[in-house]
Amino acid sequence: MNTPVNLLDFDLDGLAAFCEGLGEKRFRATQLFRWIHQRGAADFDQMSDLAKSLRDKLAGRAMVAGLPIISQHESKDGTIKWLFDVGGGNAVEAVFIPEDDRGTLCISSQAGCAVGCRFCSTGHQGFSRNLTTGEIVAQLWFAEHFLRKHLGTGERVISNVVMMGMGEPLQNYDRLVPALRTMLHDHGYGLSRRRVTVSTSGVVPMIERLARDCPVALAVSLHAPMDELRSHLVPLNRKYPIDELLRTCTGYLASAPRDFITFEYCMLDGVNDAPEHAQALIALVRRHGAEGLRCKFNLIPFNPFPQSGLVRSPLPRVLAFGKLLNDAGIVTTVRKTRGDDIDAACGQLAGDVQDRTRVRERMARQRTVVLHPARAPAPTRKAHS
Repeated sequence: MNTPVNLLDFDLDGLAAFCEGLGEKRFRATQLFRWIHQRGAADFDQMSDLAKSLRDKLAGRAMVAGLPIISQHESKDGTIKWLFDVGGGNAVEAVFIPEDDRGTLCISSQAGCAVGCRFCSTGHQGFSRNLTTGEIVAQLWFAEHFLRKHLGTGERVISNVVMMGMGEPLQNYDRLVPALRTMLHDHGYGLSRRRVTVSTSGVVPMIERLARDCPVALAVSLHAPMDELRSHLVPLNRKYPIDELLRTCTGYLASAPRDFITFEYCMLDGVNDAPEHAQALIALVRRHGAEGLRCKFNLIPFNPFPQSGLVRSPLPRVLAFGKLLNDAGIVTTVRKTRGDDIDAACGQLAGDVQDRTRVRERMARQRTVVLHPARAPAPTRKAHS
């Protein structure tokens, strides 16, 4: 007997095609889609306005399967983190961040991450696999309907979704886009394109595809103004260097729902937080586009973990850095750290990470090479066995 299809894997067009295969018209798919996403139903017998003939066809052929929950932790600031089991010994995390004017859910797209950014604990655990569309959507499906019950409301709780959890979303493009379409569709979660954000470390060809296929808000993990330093922090930069990335961002604005790109910039003590780095960022932005690249900078306090070999920039230095950018006419904010008491803050989505790569030693050496070349020690020759 064939394994039942998980209906969370389908956007509305995909669900309509599935229903057509059962001999049903598109409006039946719309009804089914609304029951699943707007009402959180998983039992076909609950879907009272579906024809009994369709419910009978769905039984045994389809299911609405969420992700098993391993743990739930709630921070003193109201942030909630869930750890979901995705099988094979893998787990992913999603984080809900409540604020006065919005509720934001941070969603994972991969189990682990292959990019390996030096300041991100998730990257240190390595890459296991891409999530399916259903596994991406299941995080929103569960969180939205759990929170309605938890808060005792029939109104929508999650107004914003950010693909900033575990993984590089654009390296899971074919499964990401149907998930985004489900989030945006009026019969699904009805989220605004302005309120759904894909965060990327800079996968240039996929940024170009996203502009054509499903343009949403874009956040780019920049973290350095020059290629040598960024390549140390974000290894993907070796493939897609800064100027190529920023040209692509400028092109994305023609389709973007917002009139600016957000640049994420993790503030690392003694690495990328000096005034000369701020001035280099200003020059970088100004040389892209006729009037400079329309953008906003989000300065992120680094959330330390022992294996990184990195330290958070002192707050006065972060504020001084932001002032230089703001004074140059670049809108800059400092992200408020949320959920760090439950390891739910930016860059913390991972379990315990072992330093198998001696990264702390390498980062200390790289800081010296990049910032003070004259002080760099002579390279040591590796003995060959």
